Amino acid sequence: MTTRTTLPRLLIRNAETMSERPALREKDRGIWQTYSWARYCQEVRGFALGLAAHGFRRGDKLAVIGDNRPRLYWAQLAAQCLGGVAVPVYQDSIAAELVHVLNHAETSVIVAEDQEQVDKILSLKDRLPSLDLVIYDDPRGMRHYQKASLKSFEEVQAAGRDFGSAHPEYFESEIDKGAPDDLALLNYTSGTTGNPKGVMLSHANLLSAAEAFAAAEHLGADDEILCYLPMAWIGDSLLSLVLVLLVGFTANCPESPETVQRDLRELGPTVVIAPPRIWENLLTSLRLRAADASPLKRRLFAYFQRLAERAEQRRSENSEPSPAMRLGLALGEFLVYAPVRDQLGFRRSRLVYTGGAPLGPDTFRFFRSFGVNLKQVWGSTELSGLASLQPDSEASPDTVGPVLAGTEVRISEEGEVLIRSNGVFQGYYKQPEATEETLTADGWYRTGDSGHVDQRGHLVIIDRAKDVGKLGDGTTFAPQFVENKLKFSPFIGEAIVFGHQRPFVAAIVAIDLGTVGNWAERRNLAYTSFQDLSTKPEVRELIRDEIRKCNASLPASRIGRFVLLNKEFDADDNEITRTRKIRRRFVAEKYAAVVEALYGGKDQIELSTEITYEDGRKAILNSTIAIDNVAEALQPAREPAYA
Repeated sequence: MTTRTTLPRLLIRNAETMSERPALREKDRGIWQTYSWARYCQEVRGFALGLAAHGFRRGDKLAVIGDNRPRLYWAQLAAQCLGGVAVPVYQDSIAAELVHVLNHAETSVIVAEDQEQVDKILSLKDRLPSLDLVIYDDPRGMRHYQKASLKSFEEVQAAGRDFGSAHPEYFESEIDKGAPDDLALLNYTSGTTGNPKGVMLSHANLLSAAEAFAAAEHLGADDEILCYLPMAWIGDSLLSLVLVLLVGFTANCPESPETVQRDLRELGPTVVIAPPRIWENLLTSLRLRAADASPLKRRLFAYFQRLAERAEQRRSENSEPSPAMRLGLALGEFLVYAPVRDQLGFRRSRLVYTGGAPLGPDTFRFFRSFGVNLKQVWGSTELSGLASLQPDSEASPDTVGPVLAGTEVRISEEGEVLIRSNGVFQGYYKQPEATEETLTADGWYRTGDSGHVDQRGHLVIIDRAKDVGKLGDGTTFAPQFVENKLKFSPFIGEAIVFGHQRPFVAAIVAIDLGTVGNWAERRNLAYTSFQDLSTKPEVRELIRDEIRKCNASLPASRIGRFVLLNKEFDADDNEITRTRKIRRRFVAEKYAAVVEALYGGKDQIELSTEITYEDGRKAILNSTIAIDNVAEALQPAREPAYA
């Protein structure tokens, strides 16, 4: 089996068997630069020997921080070639988060993308006792930095060439010492309930998940992906590092985060993965562009959208579209569906995934109906990124598909999903108690998710087990389900709902500044800031209408009251994780006064909120926020406000 090898050995294999095939591309100054597998291996070899020249040894930790850059991927693999461990960290982490992760991992080397990241690390140097060496990729702005512990990527590779001349067999011999069960990746969780935990993943763990993924989806060397998701997210490690090495397909790094959409369209990758927030943003963008179009184009878009959604509904019910509907869909493909896919960069995409959190069923069906083969995948860092995915013909917003080959699933008496496979992690780094709580003696991983297996063998995830509760009248209440319904609205950026042992559901909503701002400008509604816009009576009425529409689609647990927050939920304020997951417990504690006011019948509350700037400075935001009721009687359907 391939899983009984290591990532560095796969690199050597690819360099020998696919030497001139493209392994990686990077867009630089508008031009795609291609690196073959032979060049990929050469770059990793030079950097690994440079690390060895600077004292990096087996078991040492190397962290990377920055956007998706070839050298940051090479650096991780170079560390693994020497028996070291890669530790990718989020590039937008604030100081406190970085110090915790880097110290906990005992990181000795950091490879930073550019001057911004170097400055961030150097400002923390006195708080990082294990750190010996900082290496930078982009030399712009670095000319006058004079520190013995600071080196450029080129300097390290130059030292590697000298070291390699003196030790010609060192690189290959270190790779030969590696074993499948060696620790390869220390990937920190998003930390929804506290400080992130270091998940220990071996080469065998990662390759087990990757091999099952590749087999299920028939991935091949001709496939291509765009690497734009955070490198610290396990999904990026699985796709952009492990699967690329296993299958030999091509990874592509965009020019910058700002050019991702343009580069995606230009490249047209065959495999695409994105978290729910990106799909929601894409849908919002499409709706706004449709609203800006001429009346004829707007009507055409609306007509063919409704037609596509009716056809998708029929397919989900195993009913074929009628001949007239098929004719309409063919016309819609020419006029609307194909142009939309092309604009989004999906013209060649055959495998498109959403993962990391549940995606609202309406958003899911929209993209499916427009010919995007969108499918849900499910997993976690502790499962090497992936445990289940949907077959093409069985994609549904209600399940996450059957588990992968070699994976077992079991539902506990409490309804918690348990998983056992070769992809299950080795444990939490330096946290044996947490490991013991999460892993059973016979190797089952307690996922913390509540769910069940349906009649087709598909896994259904309801919510986090600890979050599922009941309203005061005994009605089952799954917060995430309601929140996803709310976030289908283009005007709602984020939401958190409450209701356990309460008489009704209440919501704290953060508006989507871009969409609501555009809506306000169309109506000549002046505003100065997020805080100012969120207090406008017109905006409150807009969100009330959106909540009424949401309530109309909810079988129970309807929202009774809501409040518009005076700021966005922010990862720097610990309200959401770097992967955009709500820290539910923290938010409930931080906004406890707001929650009590929602249930106490008040119509407004004075709120003082601490906010954190990127440099770590803090400030207090004071405001009076209104609390609104949602009318019990549902309003008749009307044209969407964005049209």
